[in-house]
Amino acid sequence: MANQTNDKTKALLGWVDARFPLTKMWNEHLAQYYAPKNFNFWYYFGSLALLVLVIQIVSGIFLTMNYKPDGNLNAYHLPAAFTAVEYIMRDVSGGWVIRYMHSTGASFFFIVVYLHMFRGLIYGSYKKPRELVWVFGSLIFLALMAEAFMGYLLPWGQMSFWGAQVIINLFAAIPVIGPDLSTWIRGDFNVSDVTLNRFFALHVIAVPLVLIGLVVAHVIALHEVGSNNPDGVEIKKLKDENGVPLDGIPFHPYYTVKDILGVVVFLIVFCAVMFFAPEGGGYFLEAPNFDAANPLKTPAHIAPVWYFTPFYAILRAIPSFLGTQVWGVIGMGAAVVLIALLPWLDKGEVKSIRYRGPIFKIAVVVFVISFIGLGILGALVATDTRTLVARILSVVYFSFFLGMPFYTKLDKDRPIPERVTMSTAKQKVMFFIYAAITLVGSYLFAVNI
Repeated sequence: MANQTNDKTKALLGWVDARFPLTKMWNEHLAQYYAPKNFNFWYYFGSLALLVLVIQIVSGIFLTMNYKPDGNLNAYHLPAAFTAVEYIMRDVSGGWVIRYMHSTGASFFFIVVYLHMFRGLIYGSYKKPRELVWVFGSLIFLALMAEAFMGYLLPWGQMSFWGAQVIINLFAAIPVIGPDLSTWIRGDFNVSDVTLNRFFALHVIAVPLVLIGLVVAHVIALHEVGSNNPDGVEIKKLKDENGVPLDGIPFHPYYTVKDILGVVVFLIVFCAVMFFAPEGGGYFLEAPNFDAANPLKTPAHIAPVWYFTPFYAILRAIPSFLGTQVWGVIGMGAAVVLIALLPWLDKGEVKSIRYRGPIFKIAVVVFVISFIGLGILGALVATDTRTLVARILSVVYFSFFLGMPFYTKLDKDRPIPERVTMSTAKQKVMFFIYAAITLVGSYLFAVNI
């Protein structure tokens, strides 16, 4: 009986393969895709980013079933969009879980993406032959920022409304076309029901399609050139008589099983936040957003969600010149664009930070401190002292990128091994010490401003 079932399964699979490359895709991207055997903790975040993308899409579909993108007042003298969110939270069966899953997922998406990008930075995953993989990843990050910004308007709370008003008004600083461009984005002279409807359409349909397309391109480009590893050694250079990399192992079942462990741990943390602290201390869901949008009442402090605050701090840090804020807008945009240019800014011969010289290692630590510091400052009310510190950290941020062509040439890198090496206990301990020093230093720096 078992043999008959297997024969039928093979026959069905053969019928499908004759019409669709199912087995070929399975082999190319999983069973016969050889990844370096020395992947470590940092290589969880790529698969976790894909998991969160699925969570966001599925939860978003269920939210749209009960959400109404209408900024006009209803019979209760409240915006219909705001009451739709309240309806989901209070009256839809399981609606509060879906809403918190989506809002928590937005923050966790940026957490895993930032960690994924940091891994690419320290291990040189942007260097030849993976330049296009990095560019696709940078475009994913840009699309993700657009998706998050447009979705943030949809609850139509106070911070949603005024945050959108501030960000869209930034485009008005662009010379000549600025005022008309900001009006075109809003669809009105102020953020209104028209703005809400177009942001809803972009958030639900247009940007997700672009995002999914970029993710597919990112994965295809990665599997074409092969994955990087903590040593920065190209495993395709050494193969056996069958063409199999000597330092590679099939992605399935080895890394699929490993990723399942990461998924389980991630979901435990994700669910703990979703069920017990969905507001994230006011950083995931701000208190003003539990009040309906009121165009006549400006919040005391308007700040974007935490994952935008480093770039917002750079915007605020750059002073106006000749009566225009366009330089701040340019600075904020350049802070994102420079990330995509890393493959051409880094002139070092070595990929991994393990074999980099001391200058690059110090530069990375200082860069991380500046990025975290800017993120903290961007969430706080601006004062003269904080603005001065934000300007210093902004200079550090840009110096890391703009100075890279020079200090990476001067750095004294160590020779890389011929074969990949497995991480030792000493390396793991040293990494956690460096991470702890960076995080504690950033915190102490921020609280003592």
